[in-house]
Amino acid sequence: MSETRFDVIVLGAGPGGYLAAERLGHAGKKVLLIEEVALGGTCLNVGCIPTKTLLNGAKNYLHAKEAGQFGVDATGVTFDWARMQAWKDQVVSGLVGGVGAAERKAGVTVVNARGHLDGPGKVTAAGTTYTGDHVIVATGSVPAMPPLPGAADNPAVVDSTGILSLDQVPARLAVIGGGVIGVEFASLFSTLGSEVTVIEMAPEILPFMDDDMAAQLRKAMSDVTFELGCKVESLDGASVTYSKNGQSTTLEADVVLMAVGRRPATAGWGAEEAGLEINRGIVVDDRMRTNLPNVWAIGDVTGRSLLAHAAYRMGEIAAANISDPEAHRRGEVMRWHTVPWAVYCMPEAAGVGLTESQAKREGREVLVAKVPAQMSGRFIAENGFKAPGSAKIVVDPLTHQVLGVHVLGAYAAEMIWGAQAVLEMELTVEDLRQVVFPHPTVSEVIREAAWAVKL
Repeated sequence: MSETRFDVIVLGAGPGGYLAAERLGHAGKKVLLIEEVALGGTCLNVGCIPTKTLLNGAKNYLHAKEAGQFGVDATGVTFDWARMQAWKDQVVSGLVGGVGAAERKAGVTVVNARGHLDGPGKVTAAGTTYTGDHVIVATGSVPAMPPLPGAADNPAVVDSTGILSLDQVPARLAVIGGGVIGVEFASLFSTLGSEVTVIEMAPEILPFMDDDMAAQLRKAMSDVTFELGCKVESLDGASVTYSKNGQSTTLEADVVLMAVGRRPATAGWGAEEAGLEINRGIVVDDRMRTNLPNVWAIGDVTGRSLLAHAAYRMGEIAAANISDPEAHRRGEVMRWHTVPWAVYCMPEAAGVGLTESQAKREGREVLVAKVPAQMSGRFIAENGFKAPGSAKIVVDPLTHQVLGVHVLGAYAAEMIWGAQAVLEMELTVEDLRQVVFPHPTVSEVIREAAWAVKL
């Protein structure tokens, strides 16, 4: 008879779930990981990894087309969508296998079934009831689908999962939503030749960016048509009718991507029946504790930050506090304001902390400096003099503490971790100025922004 008693049961094997299970397994805990679909969750199977794999193919294609300015002749360059898809599938398959191997190495028991939380310490999966001292809920999120007339059961409408499996690049793509998902897919398919229109209700894309940088990014995506401040009224097949200032317009497309965000997966696995407090997502504190004893929640299902790297950190914090109730005193708590974000479009964008506009909405005085990416010699060498890019820093005028760093341009996602460390350590702009950056690197643009602040 198989074991049904564990120290910790993890419900969901996305980034937060499988990492928490792995950490706890290495800490000597007897761990059960329950996953209905596939190890890796949304991020690895139908989110971050497949999207970035396809985006990398598009970037290679774009770089080859633009290589002439750097003295490289790539005349006649083409792309093969089917081979790009095959490489995407190979990457996903390999990484899912890697997660399975990591769980086995940590001694984690994996059950492939839909789990149901029956109460604190009790989960049922595939007809078996498992008990544990602790339960970590990591059920993730699902694509949001607004109740627009004509959207339901419309074969022309895909979500962020469906668009990954298109058998060909659409000639015309309508994207409803100018958030991260919408902008990344708009960048991917416009680079591959689709005629892309993004319809966004807000006056600017990517609401977590300052408007000046979002506008700079939008301008850089010159092959994409952005319709801002528009309300989608209805769909008829691949025709999208939207209005702006009382004027109605119908856009004809071949595929419609519904990219209005994701919502925490709080239904269908016993959350309400068990008595978990839900407010947009499962309510947690900074140790990832829920209102139920020894029931923890991490990742997208909390609704606090729907980012895979945030889920990783939440998983680590839950694991640390389960292993040691005093772990929070060593700093094992979630510092929500230092979670960075990144948009893997072309060009990339990334940031951490307060934007200038957020600070002003809070009534705060801030010092701000913004410098062009062309202050980096490597940026010019590899991207040209006219390539779009900039770095912006937000500083407290009294303490000189760095409150936010935001970067637009090549490699932005790769360099933002350094800015995150500055915020995590609560460093001042003078501290940042003393950091030695390797030269030539694009990250030097952050150093230049720090020196541009007028104290």
